[in-house]
Amino acid sequence: MDSNMSNSDNKYTKLRWILTISGVLLYMVDIFMDAAVALKYYQEKNYVWSGLTTVFILVGLVVTQIFSYAWYREDVNNVMINPEGRTKISGMSKGVLTVLHLFGMGIFTRYYHLLKKGFEVVWTSGTDDHHKLFCHATDLSMLKMFEAFLESVPQLLLQLYIVLGHNESSVIQYLCMAFSFLNAAWALVDYRRCLRRSIPRFREMPSGLPTAVYLLYKLCTITSRILSYSLLLMLSIYSTIALTILWLLATIWTHTLQTDFCSTKKLEFLYRGVVGVILMFTFFNVKGQDTKVAMIVYYFFYTLMNILALSLLVFLKPGLQKATFFMTVSGVISWGSVLGLVSLVLYYLYLHPRGMWREADVVDGMGREAVITGRIKKFLQP
Repeated sequence: MDSNMSNSDNKYTKLRWILTISGVLLYMVDIFMDAAVALKYYQEKNYVWSGLTTVFILVGLVVTQIFSYAWYREDVNNVMINPEGRTKISGMSKGVLTVLHLFGMGIFTRYYHLLKKGFEVVWTSGTDDHHKLFCHATDLSMLKMFEAFLESVPQLLLQLYIVLGHNESSVIQYLCMAFSFLNAAWALVDYRRCLRRSIPRFREMPSGLPTAVYLLYKLCTITSRILSYSLLLMLSIYSTIALTILWLLATIWTHTLQTDFCSTKKLEFLYRGVVGVILMFTFFNVKGQDTKVAMIVYYFFYTLMNILALSLLVFLKPGLQKATFFMTVSGVISWGSVLGLVSLVLYYLYLHPRGMWREADVVDGMGREAVITGRIKKFLQP
């Protein structure tokens, strides 16, 4: 990226601060809608669906609390981030942090501190620490992406299965699916934007066409993948065994890469399991290495899976071929796959930012704050 890049791309702007508020509101509404759907199923005595909906909420909540707490503890013990050896981080003692995370307030705590520090930077001009803000935002965006793929995306899959396979639908279900989709889309946008900005050696992705094409690639491929899984579940509930095997294969592949993201082995195994879930729906560079071959293999099998789901439905349930929902779903899967893969090729051939970032400057404070990115440099690369 050339040296004429606008200052708004260098800084944590007022717009980004406002979008952070939008993010926390969307997160709250998504959780509320999922809880409302779980309650609806319980009242209708659909205890299995109510239980699954609740499990997805709890899994996303618990996993994000575990990683959020672990990262806070790492920051306390990191001599580069906490050279004075303070017993508090962001003004909180270890005991307070523990209580907040036990009550599921980890993400809200991070939102609070990001908004507070962001307000000081962009509204009162109390400091000029933009890069550090992006580092805090990147931690939060990673947690939100975990939550999206552990809670929002599985909720989408479950609700689609219920609506398509059991002809049971309601306004609250459609709202739940809409907010789950928006939450997942926002998580991808926020993660891409924050991660590349927080690592000094990376060139930031330009806004406009590159961002639009990248998001189109992600959203189309993820949407078609979710719909394909939904069709497989419609054919047989035992398709869950196949999905479990896919998760195991993705987790084993992550394990063979010997990721070193976490400070303990137990947490590393949990991290690899979470990455396995993410890889079921979309491709990410797990270790920041050249993944051209891995990406080609991944999307080859992605295409086969989509074709298989449509073919099995045609041969095993031919009566559905003329159904409106089947025509719609098959069209979305087919055209979504094509559009997603075309966007993928266009992005990586012509729009992906290449090379190293320019030299650090006073405004960015990149050289001064590079020590913060030790954990961030190991994040999944979009």
